[in-house]
Amino acid sequence: MTTPLIHSLEARYYTDPAIFEAERKGLLARTWQFAGHASQLENPGDYFAFDMAGESLFCIKGRDGEIRTFYNVCQHRAHQLVTGAGSTRVVVCPYHAWTYELTGQLRAGPNIKAVEGFDKSNVCLTSVRTEVFLGFVFVNLDPDAAPMDDWFPNVRAELSEWVPNWDKLKPIEWVEIPESCNWKVSVENYSECYHCSINHPTFATGVIKPETYDIQPQGYCLRHTTECQSLENMTYEIDRSNAHAEEYSSWFLWPMFSFQVYPGNVLNTYHWRAVDADHVIVWRGWYTEEGWDSETIRRLAVQDRATTVEEDIHLVESVQRGLKSRGYVPGPLVVDPRCGVNSEHSVMTLQKWMREGVAPL
Repeated sequence: MTTPLIHSLEARYYTDPAIFEAERKGLLARTWQFAGHASQLENPGDYFAFDMAGESLFCIKGRDGEIRTFYNVCQHRAHQLVTGAGSTRVVVCPYHAWTYELTGQLRAGPNIKAVEGFDKSNVCLTSVRTEVFLGFVFVNLDPDAAPMDDWFPNVRAELSEWVPNWDKLKPIEWVEIPESCNWKVSVENYSECYHCSINHPTFATGVIKPETYDIQPQGYCLRHTTECQSLENMTYEIDRSNAHAEEYSSWFLWPMFSFQVYPGNVLNTYHWRAVDADHVIVWRGWYTEEGWDSETIRRLAVQDRATTVEEDIHLVESVQRGLKSRGYVPGPLVVDPRCGVNSEHSVMTLQKWMREGVAPL
């Protein structure tokens, strides 16, 4: 019996604002999303604000050393509490000066003692599920969400092997890359290497061996593995003293974050932040021990931005335009039972998650 073909998603999944709105209220609100790096919150009272799934949130470090996340809204009359990043002894609302402890508990407010029966212990900022995952802060708006280790089995242990100095890492550079496409188009492009040899000559000849590339599901993670290019062909010198130094590996955490480890145990990250149905911002992060400047990492980041990233921008924006063509009919995915670089089995998995994310639309 012939196995039925598996076709790509209908164009509406990438172009329909109603589907994007359903994702924003549902999928993106009940999955683990990257907020920032723990090194941004070194001291008690350090905070940063960010947007996720249409909500304004902020992370703040308590005096007990715990990083907490709250909805960025005062419980009095809904004014936003903080903007940007900074440090504070207590959180003070700019509107009426209601003051909150770093734990979110209401501390004081002008004239609240005059209100009979007012119990400030009953007032607290609304908290958000938060996990620090190898120094990276993730949040989930679903208070009942399973822990990240359940979502992404073995990832923490594997990354600890590939990045043995993870606890000393700090960002050296974050690059903001706007793309005129749906976030799923960009994520799909990242999650297959079927196009690499054709479109990424520097990556395919100076960083990895495409013929060894494979991607496999691991819970809600897509695990990329490949050997690095022959050392004489590498575009940068690598430190070979650590295990896995001559490998490339990537852990894409559904739906919008990826840890990448380049040969030489160089950690870099991708983070997608959806803007609307036609736009996404991709944050590329690069990390070194204690955030020390590194000529090698700087050059690698410049090379990556000028080659692979730039090449991908043209690809995904062309796809987004094509998805709006009345001539597009979703074709069959190339799903090779043997997997490998020329198979789209990873896209098949992604699109299953994408359908589930907006069911029953």
